[in-house]
Amino acid sequence: MTAILKVDTIQDTSGNNIINENANTVTIGKAGDTVNVVGTLQNNSSALVTGKVLQVVSGNHTAQASTTSTSFQDLSTNTNVSITPSSASSKILVMAHFNELYYNGTTSHYLDVTAAGTQIVSSHAMYFPSLSGEKLHLADLIYLHSPNTTSSVEYKMRFASQNSTAVVVNQNSATGGSSLILMEIGA
Repeated sequence: MTAILKVDTIQDTSGNNIINENANTVTIGKAGDTVNVVGTLQNNSSALVTGKVLQVVSGNHTAQASTTSTSFQDLSTNTNVSITPSSASSKILVMAHFNELYYNGTTSHYLDVTAAGTQIVSSHAMYFPSLSGEKLHLADLIYLHSPNTTSSVEYKMRFASQNSTAVVVNQNSATGGSSLILMEIGA
């Protein structure tokens, strides 16, 4: 014998909705409730995945870029990368690699990454007066960002001079260039 129960809402003895269906959306519990699932939660017959990399986007710039400005400058439109989180609770793992930074022995420089125009991580590379001549080095900025949105967010790599002396990124453009990699991590 087969039985079918047809209802729109199931309530507890106090009249609080436990399960509700409205316009093809099923709501279980209410804000602040704990819902325990015994077994596997599925989406279209596949297990739901959490705590995993959900998407990866990247940009790369191989040409030299330089500035004497003490205000931050975008590295390149190639390293302005946008990502649209699939959930507001997702985190974005930001990995920025600045390649072959060059500066003279009398200056230093600043590096940062912004998300939607707001600085989220930065670095200040100091010069060493006792070391004369050119300096070359690599720099990596890594940050786990919580954008709290499902709208597209643009991330940018930027750099600036400390005292108006030229700072060059990708001094040797044959070594792979600078890159920005964004990974959405599911909550």
